[in-house]
Amino acid sequence: IDVFLARSLLEKLYLFQYPIRPASMTYDDVTHLSAKIKPKQQKVELEMAIDTLNPNYCRSKGEQIALNVDGTSTDETSTYSSKLMDKQTFCSTQAASNVSRYAAAVYKKGELHLTPLHGILQLRPSFTYLDKADAKHREREAANEGGDSSQDEAEDDVKQITVRFSRPETEQARQRRVQSYEFLQKRQAEEHWVHLHYYGLKDSRSEHERQYLFSQGHGLAENTELIKSPSEYLMMLMPPSIEEENDKPVAPSNVLSMAQLRTLPLADQIKILMKNVKVMPFANLMSLLGSGTDSTAVLRCIQQVAMLVQGNWVVKSDVLYPKETSSPHSGVPAEVLCRGRDFVMWKFTQDRWVVRKEVAAVTKLCPEDVKDFLEHMSVARINKGWEFMLPYDEDFVKKHPDIVQRQHMLWMGIQAKLEKVYNLLKEHLTPKKQETQSAHPLLVSGEQRVNMAKTKVKQNYAQLEKEFQKQKAEMKSNDTSAMMDVSNIRIKEEPVSDEEPMDTSAYKVMNNGIVNGLHEEEDSTDSLNGHLPGGCIDRVAQELKAFVSSTFKKQFVLTLSELKRLFNLHLASLPPGHTLFSGISDKMLQDMVLDTGCKQILVPFPPQTAASPDELKVYALWEAGDTYDQHRQVLLEIFSKNYRVRRNVIQNQLSQECGEDLNKQEVDRVLK
Repeated sequence: IDVFLARSLLEKLYLFQYPIRPASMTYDDVTHLSAKIKPKQQKVELEMAIDTLNPNYCRSKGEQIALNVDGTSTDETSTYSSKLMDKQTFCSTQAASNVSRYAAAVYKKGELHLTPLHGILQLRPSFTYLDKADAKHREREAANEGGDSSQDEAEDDVKQITVRFSRPETEQARQRRVQSYEFLQKRQAEEHWVHLHYYGLKDSRSEHERQYLFSQGHGLAENTELIKSPSEYLMMLMPPSIEEENDKPVAPSNVLSMAQLRTLPLADQIKILMKNVKVMPFANLMSLLGSGTDSTAVLRCIQQVAMLVQGNWVVKSDVLYPKETSSPHSGVPAEVLCRGRDFVMWKFTQDRWVVRKEVAAVTKLCPEDVKDFLEHMSVARINKGWEFMLPYDEDFVKKHPDIVQRQHMLWMGIQAKLEKVYNLLKEHLTPKKQETQSAHPLLVSGEQRVNMAKTKVKQNYAQLEKEFQKQKAEMKSNDTSAMMDVSNIRIKEEPVSDEEPMDTSAYKVMNNGIVNGLHEEEDSTDSLNGHLPGGCIDRVAQELKAFVSSTFKKQFVLTLSELKRLFNLHLASLPPGHTLFSGISDKMLQDMVLDTGCKQILVPFPPQTAASPDELKVYALWEAGDTYDQHRQVLLEIFSKNYRVRRNVIQNQLSQECGEDLNKQEVDRVLK
């Protein structure tokens, strides 16, 4: 079994150990009411609902506890607003101080992906409500005792006050005070709670986060330390002594010796080269690494330290700006610098030209930092802007479509993050038209390709006419020959559809926007590279049907936009050369959804909604084969008449249609 080390959730992944649940509580999506965390202390508090309708729940005891805690008051400060103990709080404690040898493992298709744990937290019930009840009891007793003495007696009671002046605190006294239990408790209480939002197991965000449990290489080993030659592995087991290392002459930090470089592991060689050069074609990188270097291993390593921009490799921002560093010009932390530089790299994936003022306006960084970003990967042109320093590497794009596809998926994720951080407008997302076109067009539509083909045929019309006359003469000599007309020679025009193909092409961004997907026409299965064989079509349909079926069994209801996002994530997890990489159109995906037993729900959204057309197309699994099929169908019929419905209307409609009274939890489960 191949073992991979996933680093995406490094220092972020926690293991929660829940206590053995009582019979009146279930740890599912409905019961999690709220959650908050103190990150420095690694302390978590969860508030979970108790099923008060469960036969194992003692209602009289729950009412008594609520009365002891809150009294007869019903204000907003009450712990139990329903006059019943209907929830319980769980607090965490660290199960182990050192969790470096623990990891979470995911097994998939013969591969074991490991993610190191950052903490193991045991959740235990919190009984702070009992302290609150005791405080209420003491207040009542004090009030009763204070009522016996009159106000006059309190005024006549004069007490002597002794005033003392504290001496200056010595260093030893201060250290004892800092190490005391009371001081530590005070410091811990000063840290503010950070409120969290809980996402259920079947939520799309949970599905997205679970993808990070797999290594970024998607089928390729991410940890290059596991791929070593016998001599390198022996060197790791028995490293050279410290004396031998000190004997080596130390070169200046700005000098890179190729002789010393080739003694390092392959991953370190590539990282040092990319950090110094910043932008490099793959062919140049192979020439620097020396003859005999495996190109597959180089591709595996380069993806860890660089991103693909216009067919060339550009070093990642976090390699140039590690954590806990800052800008030498403005003092801005590394995280902000990485976001700004990622924005510049992303702009160069859309266009060969970038305007410095536009970058500064979006990133809000100082001009010196922006200039550094641009100088890393582009050249200034007078009165034009900054042009990407290297030409488009078409050879690499043609030879490695799987790498291009994987990098395209990564850029889509980076674009989504940049849109949220910088609130990018449409003018930032669409490439600007240039007066002078480069050698490789930024966008070639289907209609333009048809016009180009027509022009080419007209140029070769004379040759076609000669061939036709020759063929016509040969056919006349044969009695069974059939006449052929020049008008029958037609150019196959690409069908034009209102819907654009899905962003599953390997060349959409990396090849400056050229789309390579299947056509949208109902009977068309052509791709830009030719026709798909019949057997291949069947395999693509089977794979697509399996994905759609498994997705809707988990989600039940999805918009077309969300389904396309999940499909892109699914493509990113597939190995190179998979049949689904042949190109899937929106229409193929929608037809497959309807073929798998789903229905489109025509939700009457308001006309002034800002949602996109794909977000307005809602599909739902009509029959899942469980006990809630009828309830779901009634609920979907309700939403097909109105996009916003009150809960009591839903509950009454479900009771009428299904002929049974549903409790609150059953309605919650159907709605969930």
